[in-house]
Amino acid sequence: MPELADGDARLIGAFLDAIWAENGLAQATLDSYRRDLELLARWRSGLARIDRAGLFDYLAWRAQQGYSPRSNARLLSVLRALYAWLVRRGERSDDPTALLEPPKLPRSLPKALAESQIDALLAAPDVATPLGLRDRAMLELMYAAGLRVSELVNLPSTAVNLRQGVLRVMGKGSKERLVPLGEEAQHWLERYLAQARPLLAGKRALAPLFLATTGEAPTRQQFWQLVKRYAALAGIDPARISPHGLRHSFATHLLNHGADLRALQMLLGHSSLSTTQIYTLVAREQLKQLHSKHHPRG
Repeated sequence: MPELADGDARLIGAFLDAIWAENGLAQATLDSYRRDLELLARWRSGLARIDRAGLFDYLAWRAQQGYSPRSNARLLSVLRALYAWLVRRGERSDDPTALLEPPKLPRSLPKALAESQIDALLAAPDVATPLGLRDRAMLELMYAAGLRVSELVNLPSTAVNLRQGVLRVMGKGSKERLVPLGEEAQHWLERYLAQARPLLAGKRALAPLFLATTGEAPTRQQFWQLVKRYAALAGIDPARISPHGLRHSFATHLLNHGADLRALQMLLGHSSLSTTQIYTLVAREQLKQLHSKHHPRG
């Protein structure tokens, strides 16, 4: 594909700055939008002038290349935002996305582990070592607080208040929330902070709560590799666990034990209740499977 034209690069930068200022989007979302727009601009330069037929051609090309419906839906979302912004600025009189239909997305339910599997996973790290103790604290905290992977690895050391038993989390769109900590999470955090973190930090004053041997926070990819390794040790099929598996399990287990959906929405940091409601489907599906397996007429 050709190089990105200067005009398209400036347009993409100005647009992303504008939607960041308006909506406070997370950096990961902005990076995804940038990649989507730059790929289109390299496929056909002149983003500000492309017409509906050009977008149809591009979507057809993506279909031939095997892009997923979810990826194409995200692309259409950012294109609609881009051309609405250009219309508001008077740089276009029409919106070329107006008649484009979003692809139908298959409903995929989050994969939650059974409570017995969670117990086995949390017990897998070797807590006799500093890194094993760190890993146990990370797993306990992610499950106890329902954190996203990015939230977990980016926690600063100042985020934990063990005296009050709460965790201050910076979520998507720089939205802050307070999450209560259970006794187990507090116990393992106390042990990690007292016994493991000083060894990992040495004499350095380091900001991240969880440290790798380099003194930096573990990356999302590194944490995911840890989860897969501990899942294997716990006898859990790696296909049964996802990067957000502990977060999904946190939400599903709370609902199974009678948690209120609104409270769960606040704990997860969802801006919309409709996002949280998918966990009611997970819980309902598990009840169906339980009935089918154990009821004499299931």
